[in-house]
Amino acid sequence: MSDKKITVRITETDKTMDVVVFSEREDKIEVVLGEGVHSVKCELLPTANGVAYAGSVMGREVVYERSREQVREDVEQANHDYRDSRRR
Repeated sequence: MSDKKITVRITETDKTMDVVVFSEREDKIEVVLGEGVHSVKCELLPTANGVAYAGSVMGREVVYERSREQVREDVEQANHDYRDSRRR
């Protein structure tokens, strides 16, 4: 599991929380809230208008406030193939 962390907002309390990213794709982000035996996995899916990702964990709504385009750029940057940048 990667050590990449993102900040999500819990809409009920309007507080922010750092969570660990389990997997990240343009169409779905899986995050892990908590640590150890108390950890919970949550799927964040893009909202209808595409300006954020939202999911639910233990009855609470969690929102990652980045657009689909921004997440696509993040994924492309993380998966960048450095072999393409070599001189020929």
